[in-house]
Amino acid sequence: MARGYRFELVKLVSQWRIRLLLLVCWLAPALFVAAVSRQSSLPVDTLFGRWMHATGWAGPLVTLGFAGSWALPLLTSMVAGDVFASEDRLGTWRHLLVAVRSPRRIFAAKTLAGLTVILLLVAGLVCSSTAGGVVAVGDQPLPGLDGHLLTPGDAAVKVLLAWVCVLAPTLALAAVGLLGSVALGRSPMGLLLPALVALAMQLAQMLPLPVAVRLALPGYAFIAWNGLFTDPVQLGPLLISLAVSLLWTVTATALAYRLFLRRDFTNAAHDGAGRRAVATAVLPLVALTAVTVGALAPTSTGTGSGIEQKKVQRAVATAFAHLYRLQTTQLHRPAVTEKQLKASAACTKGDVSDDAEGPGNDWRCVVSWHLPGVEATGSAIYQLDITADGRFLADGDGPKEVNGYFLVRTPTGDEPNPLWQFDGTVGLLATP
Repeated sequence: MARGYRFELVKLVSQWRIRLLLLVCWLAPALFVAAVSRQSSLPVDTLFGRWMHATGWAGPLVTLGFAGSWALPLLTSMVAGDVFASEDRLGTWRHLLVAVRSPRRIFAAKTLAGLTVILLLVAGLVCSSTAGGVVAVGDQPLPGLDGHLLTPGDAAVKVLLAWVCVLAPTLALAAVGLLGSVALGRSPMGLLLPALVALAMQLAQMLPLPVAVRLALPGYAFIAWNGLFTDPVQLGPLLISLAVSLLWTVTATALAYRLFLRRDFTNAAHDGAGRRAVATAVLPLVALTAVTVGALAPTSTGTGSGIEQKKVQRAVATAFAHLYRLQTTQLHRPAVTEKQLKASAACTKGDVSDDAEGPGNDWRCVVSWHLPGVEATGSAIYQLDITADGRFLADGDGPKEVNGYFLVRTPTGDEPNPLWQFDGTVGLLATP
């Protein structure tokens, strides 16, 4: 087994495209993060993109957001989607069976070799983007998605945990790639299958689907890491998405193993399982998704989106209170605590003022707070754009002195007012 694994690993690393991918993953993220951090305009439409000037720990999280949407699905396609199909194209199965004499060892060796290369690629993305951010910007505290500041040590731990969490959906896509590589043979669709599945799940996350359906797809784990950067941590959706991803990994790998052992290696014209691939590969995964939706329905808000008025108000008020303290520190004003502020929010969606729910860009929130020794109640208006996955962008709409656009002098340079625009997240699961 060890010799077979080593042989398959050498075969993979000897390919020029795998070497190119390794080089890109270990160099490109550092250059990208360092270059973007020096620009005057930042990718504010990406989570933590607006903080790339302020701390080096924002860079690897911006890279993670891009990797979960595009890079990791493509990497799994290039590696796992071709690990078995390449033997079909070259017609080398009989030679390999003569040398190894065990289809089971061949499957295990190829699977472990592909997994090793994928882990090397992901490690390159993590190390490179982190090094680029810390070297270019520095090791400063990172504001979380609810506005609370993470110390550099806490930020480092949570950035690493976020990357570890996306390994689960990456393995699920890799298992789908193995299944496609075995079932479809030399067909190029096997190579594209993980990327197509990831694209379909990404499109599904953009639709206003029920929470149970959203959590039943392994693609949700690519965004569930957002819950690590709130206080308290939103562990429910994250743990569910990790479990779903691992179920997909085991199921797809078992299906690929079963198909591989049942194929006819003596037929040089073998071109995949053909029509049987639908019954033996697609239907079990569809059934797994249906069972998962049924199991998750009682833990969520049924057929709802999970975005409810009370949750939105609580998330906006919490983020505002944390960022108000940050603004107070930057402007050298007397310190104040969240308990003293007593921040609250009243939110409406369009013309709906009671029991508003659902995603949309027509949310409007009025935040109120109190300062010690001041009789008057402060208030500020925010326009919210909430996506179907619970992420929201709050855009300040007055008063200008509180949440308008102006520059604040910080140790790392002039930065926009932290209360002008900020990102946040709404927990989709039902809360007690």
